[in-house]
Amino acid sequence: MPPVIVFDTSSDIEASIIVALLDSHGIDSFRVTGNTQAIWPMAVNSLGPVRIAVAEEDAEPARRIIESHREDLGTRVIRIRDEFDELQARIDYRFRDRGLLEHALTHKSRAAEDASGGVADNESLEFLGDAVLGLVIAHALFEQYPFSSEGQKSKIKAHVVSTQSLARHAEQLRLGDHLILGRGEEKTGGRFKQALLADAYEALIAAIFLDGGLEAAARFLQREMKEALDQGATQNFVGQDFKSALQERLQALGRPLPEYRLSGEAGPDHRKVFSVDVVVGGDVLASASGKAKKEAEQEAARLALARLEA
Repeated sequence: MPPVIVFDTSSDIEASIIVALLDSHGIDSFRVTGNTQAIWPMAVNSLGPVRIAVAEEDAEPARRIIESHREDLGTRVIRIRDEFDELQARIDYRFRDRGLLEHALTHKSRAAEDASGGVADNESLEFLGDAVLGLVIAHALFEQYPFSSEGQKSKIKAHVVSTQSLARHAEQLRLGDHLILGRGEEKTGGRFKQALLADAYEALIAAIFLDGGLEAAARFLQREMKEALDQGATQNFVGQDFKSALQERLQALGRPLPEYRLSGEAGPDHRKVFSVDVVVGGDVLASASGKAKKEAEQEAARLALARLEA
């Protein structure tokens, strides 16, 4: 029996939401072009219509599921509710092209599972976002601390743009709730992984930049990073050595000195993320990730200290 078209749209975002919606209800679906007799999924031109097809026996249940997710707004029918309204309110920015926001939230694990090849992951946006973040923070430090040395400003910047800092900002925005993940990444807790959250945060910065320009991205980052930048005046965190503090704390407790073991590496050569365990007496006390081994070790030591003092 030929497949049945149950939904058509010109929006790749909407199509992806529909496919995910049907999948969550146990209904297999795929995108097709004009030939509805096709058995296998086909790549779709993002500028043309996108049709979602299912097996004939699934057609009526699929239509009911889709209909239940429509919203009526006066005489206008919104085909699918905006899943990102809550996030856009939290970041205080509304996208003109919501496709950019979806792109920023799409992890490579999701793109790898898409048979049509029509889903792009956020790695390129992450690369761009890192550059925009560095520029905006460097300019803010130049303006805010004109008499500080280059070394002092570099230390503040390193703290502000660290994986741990970006992951904390992502957590505050509940960015993990909106990530578009593959099944495997979902099952292994991808929504809570620091490195993944930090990467998505950088991709979000790039999406804002592409949608609204440098001024929009700068406004977003100035709001987000204000507290951390202001702390630079007191130097409370600059150069803080959690590894030394952990060593002193363990000695005071009469416990063995810590060891730092590299537990994994991920990402391309120019964007490596290192995972480190801090081991005390053969037991893993804490684990952390960072864009440099020293950064990961410092964060692991910080987490270990927090655990000892809990």
